Amino acid sequence: MFTTTGSRGLYKAPLSKGLLLVLNGLTVMLTLLPQYQELFEYNQHAISQNHQVWRLFCGRLVCLDLKDSFCSSLLIYNFRIFERRFGTRKFASFLFATWCLSALTDYLLAQAFQFLFDYEVEELPAGLLAPIFSLFVPFYLSIPRMPITQVLGHIHITNKSLVYVVGLQLLTSSPFMWILALSGLISGGLYYANITGLQKLLFVPLWMSRLGRWALEPIFSSSQPTDETPLGMGATLDIQRQQRMDMLDQQLLLAQYNEARRNTRHQQQAGLLQWSRLFPSLRHRGQNHPPVQPRAQTHSATQAPLLDNSPVAEEQVAMLVEMGFSRTDALEALRASNNDINMATNFLLQH
Repeated sequence: MFTTTGSRGLYKAPLSKGLLLVLNGLTVMLTLLPQYQELFEYNQHAISQNHQVWRLFCGRLVCLDLKDSFCSSLLIYNFRIFERRFGTRKFASFLFATWCLSALTDYLLAQAFQFLFDYEVEELPAGLLAPIFSLFVPFYLSIPRMPITQVLGHIHITNKSLVYVVGLQLLTSSPFMWILALSGLISGGLYYANITGLQKLLFVPLWMSRLGRWALEPIFSSSQPTDETPLGMGATLDIQRQQRMDMLDQQLLLAQYNEARRNTRHQQQAGLLQWSRLFPSLRHRGQNHPPVQPRAQTHSATQAPLLDNSPVAEEQVAMLVEMGFSRTDALEALRASNNDINMATNFLLQH
């Protein structure tokens, strides 16, 4: 939606889809039935003084403010790329761990604020807010920043700018939202860095993952998005043709990349396919190119194909390697996409 990583929709993101549908549905129901909202308030005073521990569960799931629900939904939709990359179980483990850790950090930050400023924080915004803020940690560290345009010649707009704007909007929606934001960032940083082996202590068990896959995934799974590219409103025929051609180019490159990955699994020798030589892009087809003289076969037929000598920026390879992909896959994807890191990231995230 905001970043150019991954395909559109909620394909291969059943947990994200389930959170969007269930949590937003409960928010709408509580808006229509305000007499039950008191049960879902995140009341720190009731938890600490009246020992209503159940509020740690009910008060930290459903948003009672429609604006908070809308902004958090946009962020969940955008952060679905981590579920596609890590898998549903690891994504659920991250949310579960940060949800548990943030319950403690919420209390500590509220007590610290009361100690410093002699003001008791009785109630915090309700909802799954701290785990959503925690996802900004891997988003900042793992997703490469791609410049899109500039405003006034100095302000750079990137593929991540709108996500930060939505996060800032959510941050300023309530006076004490900063406590949940700081708590989420601390929890996300601790779990992402695996401080004191947190990733081995807080995780979703395998049996629970299998149970959820059996019971819930058929309900919340989404079909693969269509290959039809949406046309802009008022687009001329030339723009429509160009959009169609760009989409066909991307489909062709994706098919080539998938074919190469299937071939490399069955080959014993390492090597990369020569994308530009075997499959020229659509917009370059039909052009006159000088014929290539065949060379005498001096090597055996079992030798691996030669590496493509097309230049690949080492900075782009480093970005993809930092995201967790192997160097070989990063090189294949960049060469397949003609050094377009956005398209290469699409290939690697979708497969």
